[in-house]
Amino acid sequence: MPTTSADGTTLRYDVAGDDDRPTVVFVPDVGFGPWLWGWQAPALTGAYRTVVYAQRGTGRSGTEGPYTVERLAADLDAILAAVGADRAHVVGAGLGGMIALRYAREYGRARSLTLFGAAATGDDVDAGALAALHPDDPTRLRESLSLAFSERFLVESGVVDDVVAWRREEDATGDALVGHREAARSFQTGPLYEVTLPALVCHGVDDPVVPVGTGETLARDLPRGRFEAVEGKRCCFVEHSAAVTDAVEGFLEALTDDE
Repeated sequence: MPTTSADGTTLRYDVAGDDDRPTVVFVPDVGFGPWLWGWQAPALTGAYRTVVYAQRGTGRSGTEGPYTVERLAADLDAILAAVGADRAHVVGAGLGGMIALRYAREYGRARSLTLFGAAATGDDVDAGALAALHPDDPTRLRESLSLAFSERFLVESGVVDDVVAWRREEDATGDALVGHREAARSFQTGPLYEVTLPALVCHGVDDPVVPVGTGETLARDLPRGRFEAVEGKRCCFVEHSAAVTDAVEGFLEALTDDE
């Protein structure tokens, strides 16, 4: 991964696809490393130039604080500046969705938002479920996946060992993990009517961290929001990656056609 710097903090990122294609950047949820986008990003590469990066505190990016949504949105802008993207479609999960919402309000590069399991306020985040999904004890990573995926997926997918290994290698730990959690729980997006970008809001119907009704309300309150329910839990976009990617691609294609 190449690197860029934001406030002296090294951020590692990866770019795939042709420079003349529209850019799609992926912003992960609390604590998750860039492995989280190993399904959507490759599927969209070709039609789009895709950018995946390790947020501060994850992967091999720097761990310096502060961990606030404002700081993480500035990191996103540093990444897009580094890859030369004047405009980008922003895809964010959970905390990444919060960062996308803040980014749309404060920066000029976003063309659209695709939000998975996001909330307009940290008050809607279940702190207990979030802590269980991202345990401080790394030996509990496997059992924590019951909050991310259905039992059927855990039994039949054949990727659980890989996911656990990726999480051990890339996910936030220690102070960085605490910082990610606090950033999500303290978030307040402000008036949603000011976020006028086209927005696709997808939400797992059994998400234990942020209730599906929160996603429905978010989509309704965004002036150009559209809601899509997805079977599954926190990482429904991984479990049902083909269907979700089709929905995202259709959303982005429609925007390109309109332009």
